[in-house]
This record gives sequence, C-alpha cells and structure tokens, in this order.
Amino acid sequence: MINYNENFINKSESDLLNRGFLYGDSVFESIKIINNNIIFWEDHYMRLMSSMRIIRIEIPQTYTPNFFKLQILSTISKIDSVFTGRVRLTIFRNGAGYYTPNSMSPSFIINCSAIGSENFEVNESVFKVDLFKDYYIQNDLLSNLKTNNKLINVLAGIYANENNLDNCILLNNKKNVAEFLNGNLFIVHENKIKTPNLSSGCLKGIMRKKIIEYVKIFPQFSLEETEISPFELLSANEIWLTNSISGIIPVSTYRNKSLSNYVAKIFINYLNKKITDF
Repeated sequence: MINYNENFINKSESDLLNRGFLYGDSVFESIKIINNNIIFWEDHYMRLMSSMRIIRIEIPQTYTPNFFKLQILSTISKIDSVFTGRVRLTIFRNGAGYYTPNSMSPSFIINCSAIGSENFEVNESVFKVDLFKDYYIQNDLLSNLKTNNKLINVLAGIYANENNLDNCILLNNKKNVAEFLNGNLFIVHENKIKTPNLSSGCLKGIMRKKIIEYVKIFPQFSLEETEISPFELLSANEIWLTNSISGIIPVSTYRNKSLSNYVAKIFINYLNKKITDF
C-alpha cells in the first residue's frame, strides 16, 4: 500500500517504490535526438553499459545497442513522426531489500521532450556563473558516473537561482574545479584548452569526450586534462559549459570578468557539421 499525496494506491514496489527512487540506485543517459537521429548513440550506449558494470547491475543479453535504439525510436514516435528533442534513458536495479538489494537485474524507463532547435547554437546572451562552495564533489570513480545521486547539483541549482546566476561551478573535496551543475567545464587561455581530469571527480561526459577528440582536428589548439585551481578561472579567456543536449555554452561573465566566445564558436560550428553525418 502506498500513500501518494493523500491518495492510497495498492501498487507493487516496482511501480513507485523502485530502487532508483528510494536509493538513487540507477544510472541514466541524456541524449539529443535530431530528426529521429540519435546523436552520439554508440558513445552513450557504451557509457551506459560501463556504468552498469561499475555499480554491478546485471546486463541482460537483450540490452543490445539495437534494442535500446528501437525502444527510443518507439517512444519518440508517440510525440512526433519526426522528432527533435531530448531523451532520458534511466536504468535502475530491480527488487526489494533495503540498502542491500536482493536482485541485480535491471529495469529501464525512457522519457522524452521535444525542443525546437536542430543545431547546437551559439549563446550570445549573458551567461553568468560563480563558484558553489557549500558542498563538494568527491574525486572518485563514482563521481564520473551519471547516476541519480545528484543532490549537490540540485543544491547548486537552487543557489544559482537565489543569487541571479545562470549556473554554478562545482568544486571537489580538494577545492579544485570539477564541473558545472549540469555539464563539464573547459577553459581557454590563448591557444591552450584545459578541462578537469577524471580523477578530479568530474562527470565522464559524452560531449567532453567528443571535444577532446575534436581538438586534434585543430593544430592551433592544444588540450590538457589536468587539475584546475579556481584561481585559473580568473586568467581564462573563455570558460565553457558542455553537455550532450546544449553542446557548448560559453560563459559571458565569471564574477566580474567578461569572457570571450571566439574559440567556442569554432567548435560549435564544427559540432554542427559533425551531427549532419547522423
């Protein structure tokens, strides 16, 4: 029996009281869809399977790339015959038990919402950010995973709203830069591009992975995965937020410093050329 907002519902645990809801015992992917094409699908699938292995959720033989691709296409077809938008694919561990599960088998949920733009766009509007220092991300392997355990990110989002910010930069427990509340972080200083390394506790993001790959196309730029001190943000020419849905969002203002978006535009244009291949 479940009391859901004063309504009593006679439902099994698998309906509302799943382990993803109760314990954050789940992993998920946020995926961009353009005209029914799943952008960077192979990368998303491989990360999802890797995350399941790390948190020891069994991977059924049926969970193939084609199986989930068909499930995603079937879901988005309920909204539009030609869909552009975002999809969230969540996999949670089945079964009862409290902190210790009595099953390792998975279930999945796919939900989607339409968005208008087919391309990654250059954000020319004000995008103001600052540090979030109330709580810190642990710099370990679990922080690299896209799980439902995102309370620090939620609190950073609330902090941003309360302080008229568009986003916040999260720090790890060594007080180094980790990521944004909803994406990875890159800084540009002259021709050098830097991003926090995975040992900093940042998300192992798909767009992060693609940008690291694409830097090799531009010999004028070099890229380094390294620890980044908050002090380095003050000397950066550009700061980027990156994720699979928005691509690259250049920061316009960090504290009182105005930032450029020149290099960001180069990479956004290249991203838009790449997605035409899907």
